[in-house]
Amino acid sequence: MNASTSSRFAALGAGALLILLAACGGQDESSDGDSLSGEVVTDGSSTVGPLTEVAGEFFKEEQSGVNVSVATSGTGGGFEKFCQGQTDISNASRPIDEEEAAICEKEGVEYVELRVATDALTVVTSSENDFVDCLTTEELNTIWAPEAEDEITTWSQVNPEFPDEPLELFGPGTDSGTFDYFTDEINGEEGASRSDYNASEDDNVIVQGVSGSPNALGYFGYTFYEENSDSLKAIAIDSGDGCVEPSPETAADGTYTPLARPLFVYVATKAYADEPPVAAFVDFYVESNARIAEAAKFIPLNDDQTSELEEAAGALESES
Repeated sequence: MNASTSSRFAALGAGALLILLAACGGQDESSDGDSLSGEVVTDGSSTVGPLTEVAGEFFKEEQSGVNVSVATSGTGGGFEKFCQGQTDISNASRPIDEEEAAICEKEGVEYVELRVATDALTVVTSSENDFVDCLTTEELNTIWAPEAEDEITTWSQVNPEFPDEPLELFGPGTDSGTFDYFTDEINGEEGASRSDYNASEDDNVIVQGVSGSPNALGYFGYTFYEENSDSLKAIAIDSGDGCVEPSPETAADGTYTPLARPLFVYVATKAYADEPPVAAFVDFYVESNARIAEAAKFIPLNDDQTSELEEAAGALESES
């Protein structure tokens, strides 16, 4: 072996030793329980998004190297990305439907559904509105049914006791799980709705629109009402047993019908099994669920629902 070859082998040996030492150092660092790094990618419901954001903020206090990204393309848009393997977790304000589940199956994306909170889907008007405090489900149908398009344009057409003022409607877009749930419960078919309203996947845009006029009406998750209660008024709903206001209590006891609903996250089992930051975040989300819901101003699960969540999370671990 000549001197040049010997030098090259010596250099390679030194390099290999440095790599080995670095690897050993990395292993020691990961064993201290506070050295996870990476990103947990979520998308989906704008209603559930703030809950997952708070979960991510709390989790970062324990695992500073993990970033939890939260996009809000709507429940439908979120499932589209999730079933293509583009996200680890899908935030959803309704259960996954048959068509979406079939796409996930075709793409080989297995998942577990976790119910993480309860919502009182809230119908709102401006705090300046002084003529409507309660609407029946029939009146909501009169306003939002497909046949109402270009026909029901004033409040007096909904109820002759209301003023002859223009209806200004705001609501979620068609990719929203809130849109799906509301149309199913109020109009009798998921997706059945008039289209001549101001639609947005961003609930903050709906807040701005409704709060800007006493003749406006809109709907979204209860949390967005709570956060903007100074400029909005929640409408009580009468489904046949009298007017019931949306609240954590009425959603939990079943009296706020038909607009109380469960909220979910869907976790890809492969991401949970293969990516330690995802598994750690999901475990944290489940274990700290009540604290997260309270901090995010969501309606927490009751004892039975919490037990179901823990059981589902156990199934996630066993399937991974």
